Amino acid sequence: MQEIKTERLTLKPMCREYLATTHEYAGDLENTRLMVFLPKESEEETLAFIKDAEREFLKEKPEYYEMAVFRGERHIGGISLWITDDETCELGWTINKRFFGNGYAPEAAKAMIDYAADTLGIRHFIAQCDTENAPSQRVMEKLGMKLTAEYGGRINRASPDEERREYLYELYIK
Repeated sequence: MQEIKTERLTLKPMCREYLATTHEYAGDLENTRLMVFLPKESEEETLAFIKDAEREFLKEKPEYYEMAVFRGERHIGGISLWITDDETCELGWTINKRFFGNGYAPEAAKAMIDYAADTLGIRHFIAQCDTENAPSQRVMEKLGMKLTAEYGGRINRASPDEERREYLYELYIK
C-alpha cells in the first residue's frame, strides 16, 4: 500500500521506524484509557504490534491496514482499517493527545474510507467506542456515521476488571 495524502496529513504504512513515536501515544494511559487494545505496556509490545502490521502489508490480500498519521514530518497518530468481509470494514484511530482538537482523526478516517471504497470496493463501514468516549463519537458523526447500537460486555485494557458499554456506528456508501 502506498501513502495516502489529504489536505493536511499523510498516511504511511506502519513500520518499525515509527516505534518511539507510536509508543508515545499507544503506551500513554491518559491517551488510551477508553480503548480495548491499548495502552501498550512496553516498547516491546508496541514493536510486536508494528511487526504484525508490517507482515500484514506483505500479504496479497491483507486483512487489515495499519497506517501512521503524519502532519508534516511529525507522526501524530495511527489509523486502522480491519476488513471483516468483502463489503464491510471496521475503522479505528488513535491520535497523540498533544494533537487533539484539530480534526486530524476525521480527516485520516475519511481518507481511509475513500481508499477502502475506491480500491477495495468496501461499502459498509463500522466503528465502535466506549460510551464515555465523546471525542470518538464526534469523529464518527463528522464522518456521517450513524449510531446503530449500544452493547454491554466491553472490556477496556486500562480497566480489565470493569465491564463497560460501547456504541456501534455505521456508514453505508453507494
